[in-house]
Amino acid sequence: MNLLEKIRVFLHWESSPKPHITLNSELYSQLLPFRTPLILVQMLMLIGTLGYIYIENYSIMDAIFQSGYTFTTVGFGSLNEKDFSATGQIFTITLIILGFTVFSLALGIVVDVIKKGELNRILKERRMLYSIARLKKHFVVCYHNDYALEVTKELRKNHIPFVVVDPREEIHEWAKKYNYQTYLQAEPHAELTMLKAHLSSAKGLITLSDSISDNIALIASVRLFEKEHELPKPYYIISSAESVSDVDKLKKLGADTVVSPTKLTAQRVSAMAARPDMENLLEEFLYKSDNPLNMEEIEVPKYSWAVLKKLRETHIRDITNTSVVGITKKEGKFMAMPKGDVLITSECKLLVIGTQKDIQATKDLLRKRDKPKELKFA
Repeated sequence: MNLLEKIRVFLHWESSPKPHITLNSELYSQLLPFRTPLILVQMLMLIGTLGYIYIENYSIMDAIFQSGYTFTTVGFGSLNEKDFSATGQIFTITLIILGFTVFSLALGIVVDVIKKGELNRILKERRMLYSIARLKKHFVVCYHNDYALEVTKELRKNHIPFVVVDPREEIHEWAKKYNYQTYLQAEPHAELTMLKAHLSSAKGLITLSDSISDNIALIASVRLFEKEHELPKPYYIISSAESVSDVDKLKKLGADTVVSPTKLTAQRVSAMAARPDMENLLEEFLYKSDNPLNMEEIEVPKYSWAVLKKLRETHIRDITNTSVVGITKKEGKFMAMPKGDVLITSECKLLVIGTQKDIQATKDLLRKRDKPKELKFA
Protein backbone atom coordinates (compact mmCIF):
# COMPACT_ATOMS: atom_id res chain seq x y z
CA MET A 1 0.00 0.00 0.00
CA ASN A 2 1.55 3.30 -1.10
CA LEU A 3 1.50 6.54 0.87
CA LEU A 4 -1.45 8.01 -1.04
CA GLU A 5 -3.51 4.88 -0.42
CA LYS A 6 -2.69 4.98 3.31
CA ILE A 7 -3.77 8.63 3.52
CA ARG A 8 -7.01 7.83 1.71
CA VAL A 9 -7.80 4.96 4.10
CA PHE A 10 -6.88 7.06 7.15
CA LEU A 11 -9.18 9.92 6.07
CA HIS A 12 -11.94 7.46 5.03
CA TRP A 13 -11.97 8.76 1.47
CA GLU A 14 -13.96 6.56 -0.83
CA SER A 15 -13.55 6.53 -4.58
CA SER A 16 -16.62 7.65 -6.45
CA PRO A 17 -18.61 4.62 -7.67
CA LYS A 18 -18.73 4.12 -11.42
CA PRO A 19 -21.73 2.90 -13.42
CA HIS A 20 -21.67 -0.48 -15.14
CA ILE A 21 -22.36 1.28 -18.44
CA THR A 22 -20.27 4.44 -19.00
CA LEU A 23 -21.23 5.18 -22.65
CA ASN A 24 -17.55 5.78 -23.42
CA SER A 25 -17.75 4.00 -26.78
CA GLU A 26 -20.75 6.13 -27.86
CA LEU A 27 -18.95 9.27 -26.69
CA TYR A 28 -15.80 8.38 -28.61
CA SER A 29 -17.83 7.72 -31.77
CA GLN A 30 -19.24 11.26 -31.56
CA LEU A 31 -15.76 12.73 -31.10
CA LEU A 32 -14.34 10.70 -33.99
CA PRO A 33 -14.99 13.44 -36.65
CA PHE A 34 -12.63 15.76 -34.72
CA ARG A 35 -9.74 13.40 -35.41
CA THR A 36 -9.08 14.73 -38.93
CA PRO A 37 -8.71 18.45 -38.02
CA LEU A 38 -6.58 17.54 -34.99
CA ILE A 39 -4.22 15.52 -37.20
CA LEU A 40 -4.08 18.37 -39.73
CA VAL A 41 -3.22 20.86 -36.95
CA GLN A 42 -0.32 18.68 -35.81
CA MET A 43 0.90 18.28 -39.39
CA LEU A 44 0.72 22.05 -39.99
CA MET A 45 2.65 22.74 -36.80
CA LEU A 46 5.31 20.24 -37.84
CA ILE A 47 5.55 21.59 -41.41
CA GLY A 48 5.60 25.20 -40.20
CA THR A 49 8.31 24.52 -37.61
CA LEU A 50 10.55 22.69 -40.09
CA GLY A 51 9.91 25.36 -42.75
CA TYR A 52 10.96 28.28 -40.54
CA ILE A 53 14.02 26.39 -39.33
CA TYR A 54 15.10 25.65 -42.89
CA ILE A 55 14.05 28.90 -44.64
CA GLU A 56 14.67 31.56 -41.97
CA ASN A 57 17.24 29.76 -39.78
CA TYR A 58 15.00 30.02 -36.68
CA SER A 59 15.73 28.12 -33.48
CA ILE A 60 13.34 25.30 -32.62
CA MET A 61 11.36 27.30 -30.04
CA ASP A 62 11.17 30.40 -32.27
CA ALA A 63 10.02 28.22 -35.17
CA ILE A 64 7.28 26.57 -33.05
CA PHE A 65 6.16 30.00 -31.80
CA GLN A 66 6.14 31.50 -35.30
CA SER A 67 4.20 28.51 -36.71
CA GLY A 68 1.62 28.62 -33.95
CA TYR A 69 0.51 32.21 -34.27
CA THR A 70 0.96 32.27 -38.05
CA PHE A 71 -1.45 29.45 -39.00
CA THR A 72 -3.91 30.60 -36.30
CA THR A 73 -3.85 34.05 -38.02
CA VAL A 74 -3.54 36.02 -34.79
CA GLY A 75 -1.07 38.52 -36.29
CA PHE A 76 2.64 39.34 -36.47
CA GLY A 77 5.14 41.46 -34.64
CA SER A 78 6.79 39.26 -32.03
CA LEU A 79 9.74 38.14 -34.19
CA ASN A 80 11.59 39.57 -37.23
CA GLU A 81 8.88 38.94 -39.85
CA LYS A 82 9.90 42.13 -41.69
CA ASP A 83 13.17 40.46 -42.63
CA PHE A 84 11.53 37.41 -44.22
CA SER A 85 12.87 36.32 -47.58
CA ALA A 86 10.55 35.97 -50.57
CA THR A 87 10.44 32.23 -49.98
CA GLY A 88 9.61 32.80 -46.32
CA GLN A 89 6.80 35.20 -47.20
CA ILE A 90 5.24 32.73 -49.68
CA PHE A 91 5.57 29.95 -47.08
CA THR A 92 3.91 32.14 -44.44
CA ILE A 93 0.97 33.04 -46.72
CA THR A 94 0.47 29.36 -47.54
CA LEU A 95 0.57 28.46 -43.84
CA ILE A 96 -2.03 31.14 -43.05
CA ILE A 97 -4.40 29.90 -45.77
CA LEU A 98 -4.03 26.27 -44.67
CA GLY A 99 -4.56 27.25 -41.02
CA PHE A 100 -7.73 29.17 -41.86
CA THR A 101 -8.99 26.17 -43.88
CA VAL A 102 -8.35 23.72 -41.03
CA PHE A 103 -10.10 25.93 -38.47
CA SER A 104 -13.07 26.42 -40.79
CA LEU A 105 -13.30 22.65 -41.19
CA ALA A 106 -13.13 22.15 -37.43
CA LEU A 107 -15.82 24.79 -36.85
CA GLY A 108 -18.08 23.11 -39.40
CA ILE A 109 -17.65 19.75 -37.66
CA VAL A 110 -18.44 21.31 -34.26
CA VAL A 111 -21.61 22.94 -35.58
CA ASP A 112 -22.70 19.71 -37.29
CA VAL A 113 -22.18 17.58 -34.17
CA ILE A 114 -23.97 20.07 -31.91
CA LYS A 115 -26.84 20.46 -34.41
CA LYS A 116 -27.49 16.71 -34.41
CA GLY A 117 -27.86 16.78 -30.62
CA GLU A 118 -26.54 13.24 -30.13
CA LEU A 119 -23.40 14.36 -28.27
CA ASN A 120 -25.46 16.47 -25.85
CA ARG A 121 -27.82 13.54 -25.25
CA ILE A 122 -24.93 11.18 -24.51
CA LEU A 123 -23.28 13.64 -22.12
CA LYS A 124 -26.57 14.15 -20.23
CA GLU A 125 -27.20 10.41 -19.99
CA ARG A 126 -23.61 9.83 -18.89
CA ARG A 127 -23.98 12.34 -16.04
CA MET A 128 -27.25 10.66 -15.10
CA LEU A 129 -25.59 7.21 -15.01
CA TYR A 130 -22.91 8.47 -12.63
CA SER A 131 -25.63 9.98 -10.39
CA ILE A 132 -27.49 6.66 -10.36
CA ALA A 133 -24.27 4.77 -9.55
CA ARG A 134 -24.01 6.72 -6.27
CA LEU A 135 -27.40 5.40 -5.09
CA LYS A 136 -27.60 2.51 -2.63
CA LYS A 137 -30.62 0.47 -1.57
CA HIS A 138 -32.78 2.37 -4.02
CA PHE A 139 -35.93 1.27 -5.83
CA VAL A 140 -36.25 1.11 -9.60
CA VAL A 141 -39.74 2.38 -10.47
CA CYS A 142 -40.77 1.25 -13.95
CA TYR A 143 -43.36 2.92 -16.20
CA HIS A 144 -44.54 6.43 -15.41
CA ASN A 145 -48.26 6.79 -14.72
CA ASP A 146 -50.54 8.06 -11.95
CA TYR A 147 -49.56 5.18 -9.68
CA ALA A 148 -45.85 5.83 -10.21
CA LEU A 149 -46.38 9.50 -9.49
CA GLU A 150 -47.97 8.79 -6.10
CA VAL A 151 -45.40 6.09 -5.26
CA THR A 152 -42.45 8.39 -5.97
CA LYS A 153 -44.02 11.11 -3.82
CA GLU A 154 -44.17 8.71 -0.87
CA LEU A 155 -40.64 7.42 -1.51
CA ARG A 156 -39.38 10.98 -1.52
CA LYS A 157 -41.19 11.77 1.74
CA ASN A 158 -39.54 8.75 3.38
CA HIS A 159 -36.10 9.63 1.96
CA ILE A 160 -35.90 6.45 -0.09
CA PRO A 161 -33.86 6.94 -3.30
CA PHE A 162 -35.40 5.80 -6.58
CA VAL A 163 -34.85 5.69 -10.33
CA VAL A 164 -37.77 6.07 -12.73
CA VAL A 165 -37.50 4.07 -15.98
CA ASP A 166 -39.81 4.57 -18.95
CA PRO A 167 -39.27 3.95 -22.69
CA ARG A 168 -41.26 7.00 -23.87
CA GLU A 169 -39.55 10.24 -24.92
CA GLU A 170 -41.91 12.24 -22.69
CA ILE A 171 -40.01 10.95 -19.64
CA HIS A 172 -37.68 13.98 -19.91
CA GLU A 173 -40.61 16.39 -19.61
CA TRP A 174 -42.17 14.34 -16.80
CA ALA A 175 -38.85 14.28 -14.94
CA LYS A 176 -38.71 18.09 -14.95
CA LYS A 177 -42.38 18.46 -14.06
CA TYR A 178 -42.42 15.92 -11.20
CA ASN A 179 -38.85 16.42 -9.97
CA TYR A 180 -37.39 13.02 -10.84
CA GLN A 181 -33.74 13.53 -9.94
CA THR A 182 -32.66 10.20 -11.47
CA TYR A 183 -34.43 8.66 -14.45
CA LEU A 184 -33.79 6.72 -17.66
CA GLN A 185 -35.47 6.58 -21.03
CA ALA A 186 -35.14 2.87 -21.77
CA GLU A 187 -37.03 -0.42 -21.98
CA PRO A 188 -37.22 -1.59 -18.34
CA HIS A 189 -36.96 -5.33 -19.10
CA ALA A 190 -33.69 -5.03 -21.08
CA GLU A 191 -30.51 -6.20 -19.34
CA LEU A 192 -28.70 -3.04 -20.48
CA THR A 193 -31.32 -0.95 -18.67
CA MET A 194 -30.85 -2.96 -15.47
CA LEU A 195 -27.13 -2.29 -15.63
CA LYS A 196 -27.74 1.42 -16.24
CA ALA A 197 -30.19 1.55 -13.31
CA HIS A 198 -27.47 -0.02 -11.13
CA LEU A 199 -29.82 -2.79 -10.14
CA SER A 200 -26.95 -4.64 -8.42
CA SER A 201 -27.03 -2.14 -5.53
CA ALA A 202 -30.82 -1.64 -5.51
CA LYS A 203 -33.17 -2.85 -2.81
CA GLY A 204 -35.93 -3.76 -5.20
CA LEU A 205 -38.04 -2.97 -8.21
CA ILE A 206 -41.57 -1.61 -8.63
CA THR A 207 -43.38 -2.26 -11.91
CA LEU A 208 -46.57 -0.28 -12.42
CA SER A 209 -47.50 -0.84 -16.04
CA ASP A 210 -51.16 -0.92 -17.06
CA SER A 211 -50.32 -3.95 -19.21
CA ILE A 212 -49.85 -7.25 -17.42
CA SER A 213 -47.57 -8.47 -20.23
CA ASP A 214 -45.11 -5.66 -19.41
CA ASN A 215 -45.15 -6.61 -15.73
CA ILE A 216 -44.69 -10.31 -16.54
CA ALA A 217 -41.73 -9.60 -18.86
CA LEU A 218 -40.09 -7.35 -16.30
CA ILE A 219 -40.49 -9.76 -13.37
CA ALA A 220 -39.07 -12.64 -15.40
CA SER A 221 -36.16 -10.48 -16.62
CA VAL A 222 -35.24 -9.35 -13.09
CA ARG A 223 -35.28 -12.89 -11.69
CA LEU A 224 -33.12 -14.02 -14.61
CA PHE A 225 -30.77 -11.08 -13.96
CA GLU A 226 -30.41 -12.31 -10.35
CA LYS A 227 -29.39 -15.81 -11.45
CA GLU A 228 -26.96 -14.67 -14.13
CA HIS A 229 -25.16 -12.26 -11.79
CA GLU A 230 -25.34 -14.62 -8.76
CA LEU A 231 -26.56 -11.94 -6.39
CA PRO A 232 -26.48 -12.89 -2.68
CA LYS A 233 -29.95 -11.56 -1.90
CA PRO A 234 -33.03 -11.53 -4.17
CA TYR A 235 -34.68 -8.26 -5.06
CA TYR A 236 -37.96 -7.26 -3.53
CA ILE A 237 -40.35 -6.94 -6.47
CA ILE A 238 -43.64 -5.06 -6.19
CA SER A 239 -46.09 -5.21 -9.07
CA SER A 240 -49.51 -3.86 -9.87
CA ALA A 241 -52.37 -5.84 -11.39
CA GLU A 242 -55.52 -4.36 -12.85
CA SER A 243 -57.62 -7.47 -12.25
CA VAL A 244 -57.77 -9.66 -9.14
CA SER A 245 -57.21 -12.80 -11.26
CA ASP A 246 -53.74 -11.54 -12.25
CA VAL A 247 -52.49 -11.28 -8.66
CA ASP A 248 -51.75 -15.01 -8.19
CA LYS A 249 -50.28 -15.22 -11.67
CA LEU A 250 -47.72 -12.49 -10.99
CA LYS A 251 -46.84 -13.95 -7.58
CA LYS A 252 -46.14 -17.35 -9.14
CA LEU A 253 -43.84 -15.67 -11.67
CA GLY A 254 -41.73 -14.16 -8.88
CA ALA A 255 -43.33 -10.96 -7.58
CA ASP A 256 -43.08 -10.61 -3.79
CA THR A 257 -46.05 -8.28 -3.51
CA VAL A 258 -48.82 -7.66 -6.03
CA VAL A 259 -51.17 -4.72 -5.50
CA SER A 260 -54.58 -4.70 -7.14
CA PRO A 261 -56.20 -1.24 -7.14
CA THR A 262 -59.60 -2.88 -7.59
CA LYS A 263 -59.13 -5.11 -4.55
CA LEU A 264 -57.67 -2.32 -2.43
CA THR A 265 -60.56 -0.01 -3.25
CA ALA A 266 -63.07 -2.71 -2.35
CA GLN A 267 -61.32 -3.39 0.96
CA ARG A 268 -61.18 0.27 1.90
CA VAL A 269 -64.82 0.89 1.01
CA SER A 270 -66.01 -2.19 2.91
CA ALA A 271 -63.89 -1.19 5.93
CA MET A 272 -65.43 2.28 5.90
CA ALA A 273 -68.91 0.80 5.72
CA ALA A 274 -68.41 -1.84 8.42
CA ARG A 275 -66.04 -0.05 10.81
CA PRO A 276 -65.76 3.67 10.03
CA ASP A 277 -64.00 4.45 13.32
CA MET A 278 -61.29 1.86 12.64
CA GLU A 279 -60.80 3.21 9.13
CA ASN A 280 -60.29 6.71 10.52
CA LEU A 281 -57.77 5.31 12.98
CA LEU A 282 -55.83 3.57 10.20
CA GLU A 283 -55.91 6.76 8.13
CA GLU A 284 -54.36 8.70 11.01
CA PHE A 285 -51.92 5.98 12.06
CA LEU A 286 -50.63 4.43 8.85
CA TYR A 287 -51.01 6.93 6.04
CA LYS A 288 -50.00 10.26 7.58
CA SER A 289 -46.31 11.04 7.13
CA ASP A 290 -46.16 13.43 10.11
CA ASN A 291 -47.35 10.81 12.60
CA PRO A 292 -44.53 10.03 15.10
CA LEU A 293 -45.53 6.36 15.32
CA ASN A 294 -44.58 3.83 12.70
CA MET A 295 -45.12 0.14 12.04
CA GLU A 296 -42.43 -2.06 10.50
CA GLU A 297 -41.53 -5.72 10.06
CA ILE A 298 -38.03 -6.66 11.26
CA GLU A 299 -36.37 -9.92 10.25
CA VAL A 300 -34.40 -11.74 12.97
CA PRO A 301 -31.01 -12.82 11.50
CA LYS A 302 -29.73 -16.38 11.90
CA TYR A 303 -26.84 -15.17 14.06
CA SER A 304 -28.98 -13.03 16.40
CA TRP A 305 -28.63 -13.56 20.15
CA ALA A 306 -32.47 -13.51 20.36
CA VAL A 307 -32.88 -16.76 18.36
CA LEU A 308 -34.54 -19.51 20.45
CA LYS A 309 -35.33 -17.02 23.21
CA LYS A 310 -38.83 -16.43 24.51
CA LEU A 311 -40.31 -13.05 23.62
CA ARG A 312 -40.44 -11.94 27.27
CA GLU A 313 -36.76 -12.87 27.72
CA THR A 314 -35.67 -10.38 25.05
CA HIS A 315 -37.14 -7.38 26.94
CA ILE A 316 -37.52 -5.56 23.62
CA ARG A 317 -40.22 -3.28 24.97
CA ASP A 318 -38.19 -2.31 28.05
CA ILE A 319 -34.97 -1.65 26.11
CA THR A 320 -36.22 0.00 22.89
CA ASN A 321 -39.72 1.19 23.88
CA THR A 322 -41.35 -0.66 20.95
CA SER A 323 -44.18 -3.20 21.07
CA VAL A 324 -44.23 -6.50 19.14
CA VAL A 325 -47.78 -6.90 17.79
CA GLY A 326 -47.16 -9.79 15.41
CA ILE A 327 -44.70 -12.52 14.42
CA THR A 328 -44.40 -14.08 10.97
CA LYS A 329 -42.67 -17.45 11.07
CA LYS A 330 -40.15 -18.44 8.39
CA GLU A 331 -42.71 -20.69 6.72
CA GLY A 332 -45.11 -17.74 6.42
CA LYS A 333 -47.52 -18.36 9.33
CA PHE A 334 -48.56 -15.12 11.03
CA MET A 335 -49.25 -14.87 14.77
CA ALA A 336 -51.07 -11.75 15.98
CA MET A 337 -50.49 -10.28 19.45
CA PRO A 338 -47.97 -12.96 20.56
CA LYS A 339 -47.70 -13.81 24.22
CA GLY A 340 -44.48 -13.62 26.20
CA ASP A 341 -43.77 -17.36 26.04
CA VAL A 342 -43.68 -17.40 22.20
CA LEU A 343 -40.30 -18.61 20.93
CA ILE A 344 -38.36 -16.37 18.53
CA THR A 345 -36.97 -18.52 15.72
CA SER A 346 -34.31 -17.90 13.08
CA GLU A 347 -35.40 -15.66 10.19
CA CYS A 348 -38.83 -14.95 11.62
CA LYS A 349 -40.18 -11.40 11.28
CA LEU A 350 -41.35 -9.25 14.17
CA LEU A 351 -44.07 -6.68 13.48
CA VAL A 352 -43.25 -3.78 15.82
CA ILE A 353 -44.86 -0.41 16.58
CA GLY A 354 -42.96 2.63 17.80
CA THR A 355 -41.19 5.76 16.69
CA GLN A 356 -38.76 5.49 13.78
CA LYS A 357 -35.85 6.02 16.18
CA ASP A 358 -37.04 3.24 18.50
CA ILE A 359 -37.65 0.87 15.57
CA GLN A 360 -34.08 1.47 14.40
CA ALA A 361 -32.87 0.71 17.93
CA THR A 362 -34.82 -2.58 17.77
CA LYS A 363 -33.13 -3.48 14.48
CA ASP A 364 -29.71 -2.79 15.98
CA LEU A 365 -30.59 -4.84 19.06
CA LEU A 366 -31.68 -7.90 17.07
CA ARG A 367 -28.62 -7.73 14.81
CA LYS A 368 -26.22 -8.24 17.72
CA ARG A 369 -24.51 -11.61 18.01
CA ASP A 370 -23.81 -11.44 21.72
CA LYS A 371 -26.28 -10.94 24.50
CA PRO A 372 -26.68 -7.15 24.98
CA LYS A 373 -25.58 -5.51 28.22
CA GLU A 374 -28.96 -3.74 28.54
CA LEU A 375 -30.58 -7.03 29.62
CA LYS A 376 -28.83 -6.75 33.00
CA PHE A 377 -30.85 -3.64 33.80
CA ALA A 378 -34.14 -4.73 32.19
